[in-house]
Amino acid sequence: MDLYLNGKTAVVTGASQGFGRAITKELATEGVKVFATARNEDLLDSLKAEIRKAGGIEPVTFIQDFVAADAPEKIAAAALSSLGQVDILVNNAGRSRPLDVIGSEEEWAASMTLDFDRHRQLTQQLLPQFMERKQGSILNITSTYELKMINASAVAKAAIVVWSKQLSGQLGRYGIRVNSLQPGLIDTENIRRFFTAEQRKEHAEREIPLGDFGEAQDIANMAAFLVSPRAKYITGTVAVVDGGGRHYAF
Repeated sequence: MDLYLNGKTAVVTGASQGFGRAITKELATEGVKVFATARNEDLLDSLKAEIRKAGGIEPVTFIQDFVAADAPEKIAAAALSSLGQVDILVNNAGRSRPLDVIGSEEEWAASMTLDFDRHRQLTQQLLPQFMERKQGSILNITSTYELKMINASAVAKAAIVVWSKQLSGQLGRYGIRVNSLQPGLIDTENIRRFFTAEQRKEHAEREIPLGDFGEAQDIANMAAFLVSPRAKYITGTVAVVDGGGRHYAF
């Protein structure tokens, strides 16, 4: 299926690994010029090499610590300078942050900064050009909510969902779509640290109808569709990619 993405431009945060890396590669394969930003230069360089080898559109890479106070402004300025315009924004950067029931204020603040505030601020930096052009697609990568322990990242990502819905209601008149993508248990470094191979097998057999954890490519496939013109009548929704496992607690 042609997603009609050839010639589009995109910004992807947290692009060096996990979901962001897979999404960047998928978009580049579809002909999108991606502005891929993360803080790890070596991983960004290897991502660029992989995409080049696969015959995709070579991305523009930008090294930036996303939690820096001026990161949203720097990313937006550099993206617009190098791409000319931004058609797609994928807010992906984040990190799972389990906490005790009485978590430190520093940890809570750090998670809200990384997992909510910086995404909101970057979006706001790019919204004027979206609105002026009366087009654009914003996709926010969220988190599962059904956990048996406090996870500050999941709380911040839940805020992203509410904010996304509100944005979609106000931006539809400009032809701008805003959606969220909620992963289930996906085989990434962020999840592997919580499961041994045996625990993964047992949990998947018990809780996931499709019998195993997903792959980052599964997220990338849905992401590419949601930001594409093929999804032109989809906005304000939360797409779930979880193998049918609606109960994630572990």
